[in-house]
Amino acid sequence: MSTGFPLIRNPAELAAREFDVLVIGGGIYGAWTAYDAASRGLSVALIEKNDWGSGTSSASSKLIHGGLRYLENYEFALVRHALKERRTLYRIAPHLVRPLNFILPMWKGPRASPFLVSAGLFLYDLLALGSRPVRPHRHYSARQMLAEYPFVDPQKLLGGFRYGDCQEDDARMTLMVTAAAQACGAVCANRVAARALIEAEGKVCGAELEDRVTGAPLTVRAKVVVNAAGPWAPGLLGAAAPKVKLVKGTHLVLPAIAGCNEAFLLTASDGRVFFVIPWYGRTLVGTTESTVTAPAEAQPTDEETRYLLAGVRAGLPGIGWTEADVIARFAGVRMLQAEDAASLSAVTREFTVLQPQPNLVMHVGGKYTTSRHDSISIVDAVFRALGRRPPQPVTQARPLPGAPQASASADFESWQASAIAELAAIGVDLEAARWLTLRHGCGISAIAALIQRDRRLAQRIAADAPFVHAEAVHAVRAEMALSLDDLTRRRMPLTLLVRGDAWRAPLQALLAEYGHGDLR
Repeated sequence: MSTGFPLIRNPAELAAREFDVLVIGGGIYGAWTAYDAASRGLSVALIEKNDWGSGTSSASSKLIHGGLRYLENYEFALVRHALKERRTLYRIAPHLVRPLNFILPMWKGPRASPFLVSAGLFLYDLLALGSRPVRPHRHYSARQMLAEYPFVDPQKLLGGFRYGDCQEDDARMTLMVTAAAQACGAVCANRVAARALIEAEGKVCGAELEDRVTGAPLTVRAKVVVNAAGPWAPGLLGAAAPKVKLVKGTHLVLPAIAGCNEAFLLTASDGRVFFVIPWYGRTLVGTTESTVTAPAEAQPTDEETRYLLAGVRAGLPGIGWTEADVIARFAGVRMLQAEDAASLSAVTREFTVLQPQPNLVMHVGGKYTTSRHDSISIVDAVFRALGRRPPQPVTQARPLPGAPQASASADFESWQASAIAELAAIGVDLEAARWLTLRHGCGISAIAALIQRDRRLAQRIAADAPFVHAEAVHAVRAEMALSLDDLTRRRMPLTLLVRGDAWRAPLQALLAEYGHGDLR
């Protein structure tokens, strides 16, 4: 399979022929659906009205995990399924999916039950049986916990636990899966919006589109349409839309916790659990949960900021963060099944495939972690709509673009050490070099080639974020970045990590020098 890069945007190709399937929505579910369909021999068009992963798929907690908290709601099958996918994604994308330790402190109180938590973690380990990428859980005494994490609240501390899950860059993963779809023959175009579905003889047979770069209308014909627009999906269906529940989640970006490379699982004042996660030399805190009536309402609020900071101060008072420490904040919306539950945390994340109209397929529910496997069910439904027997899926066995090795983490670590040394030899600082390997994998060869031609490109865009100018040039040339937001929010999350925009004018000047002065 090819690397999938450069991503080629050619909207005219959408109207040039009839496709087996049109996938509307370039989030993680749309990307995996397009990849799975193309890899099983279907002709595929994938469109996104904004940028790849620009909705919920760049607003997650950046984790590939089983969902430990779902055990509390007895969703054992969901957790087992997610843990299996964690293992698969680690195997096919070792450069994108990396192990991360989580610390779970426990304090004396009415809900404290170290025995039950230990049993739950034992079950979590058991459900992950097989070649797992993380270590089994372990117990900490209160003394051990405070010795390693002195900022934890010592009052009534019983001890705690360590368990393992995995971390990723959600926008980066979505981009890589999109590239994999293109490598299998899918026609992929961002900034193309679906304005209306086309029907003939009572069946959906395509969509009226708009190229949002030129404003030109397009018509794409497809035997089956998959509406993978997530929270935006019902808006395209009108009266045919299923009833769903939209749940907003907000995250904060805060400074790094000095000397700490582990994440924390804490409980807020209302009993909800939330994460404190190291990410790109900063800390990600979230998430909240509240219902909204439309995706446009997914905006962080001051109340949510205070709620999350209060939760951190209660569990980790030694850190001492205030609102002034918040570097950035963002919110996303999940589309879940419409059901009554005691709390939003109890609303099932179970995934289901619907066919609200003939030859129109969509999904409700699901998780970022399980999106690859869930896409198989979506594509199986497409094959049934085509009157064809689905062939076996193959995405679980194919490395994603950039994966230097797909079988063992030891192979990746060896490759990474060598790659970092090669990047350092051409002037990239060690931290930036490490992150280049974790974002591009063996695709760093294109980055290195740019630097070798112009050593200025080895320098950071902003001093306190690990991204170099060569990444920016590469993103515009090869990764379909069409705006500065595409570049600095999703190709590299610069705007989430750095206060202010002192970097903006120098970056735009450099891009102009390379022929990309129209990027705004």
